[in-house]
Amino acid sequence: MDEDIERAADLLREADTAVALTGAGVSTASGIPDFRSDGGIWDRYDPNDFHIQRFRSDPDGFWRDRAALVAEVYDGPEPNAAHEALAALEDAGALDRIVTQNVDGVHADAGSEEVIEIHGNGGRVACRDCGDRFDADPHHAAVRPGDVDGAPQCPRCDGLLKPDVVLFGERLPAHGLSEARSLARAADCFLVAGSSLTVEPVASLPELAVDTGADLVVVNLDETHVADRAAVDIRADVTEALPALRRAVLDG
Repeated sequence: MDEDIERAADLLREADTAVALTGAGVSTASGIPDFRSDGGIWDRYDPNDFHIQRFRSDPDGFWRDRAALVAEVYDGPEPNAAHEALAALEDAGALDRIVTQNVDGVHADAGSEEVIEIHGNGGRVACRDCGDRFDADPHHAAVRPGDVDGAPQCPRCDGLLKPDVVLFGERLPAHGLSEARSLARAADCFLVAGSSLTVEPVASLPELAVDTGADLVVVNLDETHVADRAAVDIRADVTEALPALRRAVLDG
């Protein structure tokens, strides 16, 4: 892996614009299970319970299921070595932006500032009427089985609150997707970390980057569909490979 790390470090150092795309594999070491692997979130919960149609037709039931999932899955996750390595690369000017598929907000907790949360942030709720956003924790804590009013209401306009994430059946916000695509086109080096690249349209960003001239670096335990297009393809744990990459970039 050492030669691959050094090659990837060279590409990051040489890039005028470097962009990272991160997926669930970056957060698993923080205790957040991924969604689609054996034992993942969708092995224990029915994805249909978190579809936009369920939210619209049964907001009380949706919110009770959502509160149960949050209590089990998002129990105060802390940044791990992968998050910290990416934040250090950004702080040093070696990484310009992060596009993340994760909704846990841990990149920001690690100190990353230039983050596009393309699927939203589960730590927020948004009002369907006025559009205001609030901290989600009090609303998750207030929803319990047996509550008459399970779905929380906006404290400002009494509208229905929705988790500020993209649910099944919803499109990605146009602005965030457009910005992510622009970054992919502008990148000289595009780093994929901890993503299986199976969920569209985000899964196509690496190919868009390569098609417009970027060098692609992939760090993931399993093979991805862009392995044959990558300048460097590192099959390793991101909590080991990304700190090694940080050291190679900053100390090289």
